[in-house]
Amino acid sequence: MPFQKSPILFKFETNIYYIAMGKEHTDFNILKKGLKYLAFALPLLFLAPYLLTLSFLNKETFMFFVFIVPALVAAVGAIYLCFKGINTVVKSIF
Repeated sequence: MPFQKSPILFKFETNIYYIAMGKEHTDFNILKKGLKYLAFALPLLFLAPYLLTLSFLNKETFMFFVFIVPALVAAVGAIYLCFKGINTVVKSIF
């Protein structure tokens, strides 16, 4: 004769299953949005120090101002996108 579960035990197991799996933890659409922010921040993380280096190599010329403005914009943009991306990823997980 095969093993049969008692009705009380089966009901108890299904209640635990619904409690454990009742909430979907990761919202994948928000996760994708956060990863896009981080993907856009990655080139800026490399571009900003490069432009700052170019600007400080040309301190005596007019090119200092040509390179420093985009470098500062790229640095602020990288910081903002990293913050926004990490915030969005954390919101999607929790």
